[in-house]
Amino acid sequence: MRRRTRALGLIITLLLTGGGITQAAPAAARSSEARATAKPTPECQGDWLPATPTSTQVMSGEVQFLDLPPVKIGKTINWRWSPYKNRSWDMVFSSLRWVGRLVADYETSGEDAYLKRATELTKSWVESNPRGGSGASQYAWAEHPIALRAPVLVCLSRHVKASWLTRSLADHAKMLSNPALYEKGHNHGMDQDIALLRIGCRTGHKEWADLAVRRMTGSVKLDIDSQGALQEQAPRYGIYVHERLKVGMEAITDCGRKVPSEIAKRWESLEAYITHATEPSGFMVPIGDGGADVRPAGFQHAKQTVKIFKAGYVFGRTAWDKPESAYYSIRFGPGLKFHGHEDHMGVTYYAQGHDVLVEAGFHSYEKTPYRYWTISPEAHNVPVVVGKPFRGHTATKLVSSSVKDDRQSYKLTDKAYGVTRTRSVLVNHGEDLMAVLDTVPSGTRARSYWHLDPALSPVSTHGGRIVVKDKSGWKATLVQLAMPSCKPISGQSVVRGASSPFQGWISPTYMSKVPASVVVSPATPSLLTIVTPGTDKPTITCSGPRVTIKTPDTQTTLRARAGTLS
Repeated sequence: MRRRTRALGLIITLLLTGGGITQAAPAAARSSEARATAKPTPECQGDWLPATPTSTQVMSGEVQFLDLPPVKIGKTINWRWSPYKNRSWDMVFSSLRWVGRLVADYETSGEDAYLKRATELTKSWVESNPRGGSGASQYAWAEHPIALRAPVLVCLSRHVKASWLTRSLADHAKMLSNPALYEKGHNHGMDQDIALLRIGCRTGHKEWADLAVRRMTGSVKLDIDSQGALQEQAPRYGIYVHERLKVGMEAITDCGRKVPSEIAKRWESLEAYITHATEPSGFMVPIGDGGADVRPAGFQHAKQTVKIFKAGYVFGRTAWDKPESAYYSIRFGPGLKFHGHEDHMGVTYYAQGHDVLVEAGFHSYEKTPYRYWTISPEAHNVPVVVGKPFRGHTATKLVSSSVKDDRQSYKLTDKAYGVTRTRSVLVNHGEDLMAVLDTVPSGTRARSYWHLDPALSPVSTHGGRIVVKDKSGWKATLVQLAMPSCKPISGQSVVRGASSPFQGWISPTYMSKVPASVVVSPATPSLLTIVTPGTDKPTITCSGPRVTIKTPDTQTTLRARAGTLS
């Protein structure tokens, strides 16, 4: 242990004196001939600058993040400035990735002003945010901004030789290698690994590079399971992890190393998870912290149309590459973590080119009552047990499933409210419909929530039947029957745009919300909900457990018995 500590100390000493880095002269000291022959570097030109302002914007003293309006930062920066009191904005500002854009564009354009301004900004940040100093900004030394900022420093070090930059690289490496700060099995941990690897390779510090690759290999197996499902409980993060893992593999190769086979294998397997979580519309189903406006591109889908991921997802569709095909999702699995919501037993449904049942969606990471509501069960299409406290982070089991080409059925159960609640879901294809049977023990009751796409407005709400339509005239019907009597149950309420408490909202994009209708069922021990897309006139009859649904064009039969649909 003493030998290892001493070795670390020697390497840090080399960093502080500049001995570990072979650096180019500052731009101001270089001739125009030398500038013209400058070559792009992997550190600066890698795929690590998404959604950053252009160099022209930054040079004009303006930055814009997260689709919020641009702001003027001025020549002298106040690094504790928080113009929107937005945690995500503050984090991105402190990450300095937008400064890295200047250096990347300097390499391709040879524009000295870009490098000069990048150097000024970075030095200003370093001087204003000493590690452990009381004057540092809130996010200066938080684990994720450190990971995102380190590649900027590495990139800048290719063109600037300065003791303050070398010291800061050492500070960042020390924080990144601290096991107490490492986010294992999470996208933040992956960013930490990439950053530490870049510093280790740039400085010749083999121990840091070894640690980064070793951690990345172990972490990826926790974040992406053997089926390729991301464990962070928000499918849209699958895209981010896929992109960042690609950057990580490139960084390993740039370092003259071989990419571990397990990393490449998990990266490839993630593609199927992303495509299965994508609706026929091309947009990802907004589960967990994932907006409804996320549209993956360039991913190849598998042949199978239905996939059950043990991580807690069922995704099914009528067919691939047909916008009019039906699609559904169901949530179960481990309790809430990372970017998940309390959405277990939740379903979504898309049919005939229309979203029907949707999620409240992702608004932001701001600590607001609305954000907390979007995470709650009431913001999802789930049964809620009346009069029983909700037990957050409860796991839900998928106890049975039947998957056929034209029909799939599933049964889920948990004790999220202290008593057993059971949900059975049946989806019929061709003759499109979704049926959901919710049951709770005798002596208890549950009510279910059904969040409708904002484009759908109720036109009829009586007799246990809710008819909705959009501006084009397309209609769908939601019918609810008390079981086992199979009689229509009335008393539904339709809530839209309520704020006390929150209900009847959808967040289609970041930091936005729009009113949307939510059907709230009456409380009952057993309730069958049938959703028929494309019609306002389904006829439903029962004979014992046999339920027949007729529309003007189709007829479908199902069985509802002992809390199970088939």
